[in-house]
Amino acid sequence: MEKHQLKRVLKTRHLSMISMGGVIGTGLFLGAGLTINSAGAGGAIVAYLIGGVMTYLVMLCLGELAVAMPVTGSFQAYATKYIGPSTGFMVGIAYWMSWATTVGLEFTAAGLLMKRWFPHTPTWIWCLFFIILLFGLNAFTTKGFAETEYYFAGIKIVAIILFIIIGGCAVLGIIPLKGGQAAPFFSNLYNNGGFFPKGFTPILITMISVLYGFQGTELLGITAGESENPERDIPKATKNIIFRVLLFYVTSIVIVSAMVPWRKAGLVESPFVMMFDKVGIPYAADIMNFVILTAVLSVGNSGLYLCSRMFFAMSESGQVPKMFGKLNKRQIPMNALLVSLAFALLSLLTSVIAANSLFVVLLAISGIGTTIAWAVIALSHINFRRTFIKNGGKLEDLPFRVKWFPFVPVASFIMCVGIILSLVLDPAQRTSFYWATTFVVGCYIYYLVRFKWTKRVVSLQAAKVEENL
Repeated sequence: MEKHQLKRVLKTRHLSMISMGGVIGTGLFLGAGLTINSAGAGGAIVAYLIGGVMTYLVMLCLGELAVAMPVTGSFQAYATKYIGPSTGFMVGIAYWMSWATTVGLEFTAAGLLMKRWFPHTPTWIWCLFFIILLFGLNAFTTKGFAETEYYFAGIKIVAIILFIIIGGCAVLGIIPLKGGQAAPFFSNLYNNGGFFPKGFTPILITMISVLYGFQGTELLGITAGESENPERDIPKATKNIIFRVLLFYVTSIVIVSAMVPWRKAGLVESPFVMMFDKVGIPYAADIMNFVILTAVLSVGNSGLYLCSRMFFAMSESGQVPKMFGKLNKRQIPMNALLVSLAFALLSLLTSVIAANSLFVVLLAISGIGTTIAWAVIALSHINFRRTFIKNGGKLEDLPFRVKWFPFVPVASFIMCVGIILSLVLDPAQRTSFYWATTFVVGCYIYYLVRFKWTKRVVSLQAAKVEENL
């Protein structure tokens, strides 16, 4: 029976770095430029602050659930048990598609970054190269993946710290700029239209892209099923990661906004690279471009891991075909990994047809999937706590619990729903909203038709969760 179970080999350092690696990537290094351009310097800073607070609240909810029930399916299993089997199916498929799409976006982003050094090489060639690389990393043992991701994420964290130090010195004039340019200090934050040059509405419109940047923190829940000691590791990782991510994101956005005028920020080139182009440090921009490439590959690496584990968990409950639950000799769900990679190959389409325009659309769609998952986490937490108390449980018996209940999950749920509805305000993202709504309704209809309103799936999934309590 052991060979059909995932091994618990992930340590605290792995969980922290895997989750960190899933966050610091395209959403920060490339997506930040789009947010700054769309909302202005002040709008971008406020948007990332809101996103950071929202992430923290959701991760508190997930932390309590993951410690109480450390299963690989994570919030998909919690939704099945505490909301309903159809909702569990919907969020599992939606989240899998969201991350599979994200993996594709990372391939495209990596190809775009390589154009700095190889401007005449087609993007799709680099996409194919990185697809083979990341598949190889995920096809080895879980521990091998974890160690690779640990060092991937380590490079990014060191680089961001150096970026903050160097960028801060450049903003203040301590490090000279190319061509004898004067230090901007913080003039770019309030010049060219003021702190909020486009008003406050763009903040709401860009929030879905901002949340795409924070996507990945919930990896902590998925990895709980392979953690050596989830009761010890999950609370530590939950408390450590959010403040680090918030610090890295907000500080970086302030520095980038101070160095790069909001009108010049965009998607074609990373604003981080643009900033280092202004600094008189030899090869600084190329080094930063390499770091961003590492960050992008790290997110893709984590994304393939997450997709394969989500499908593995859903196969065990009968919500997707059993073939996706089969493990190879290295205890890797290879079929689940292959189907996730196949979906991610759609990134080649974005690089051939419209690497810049379609990229933005897919980014919004991916952000919606994450936001739906976060809303489900909050609602699952509310129902879990009520069921726990109703069944005679005592709060002091919970190894990790949210103190400000029900404010934390209720606020999280309202913010998630509000951000999804805000997409209607933006004509460019309205199509993504309609797509997401249609997809969610379609998942419910498919589930009801496929399983004919039976309780077979919820019983199997509930039994699986109970085994891990």
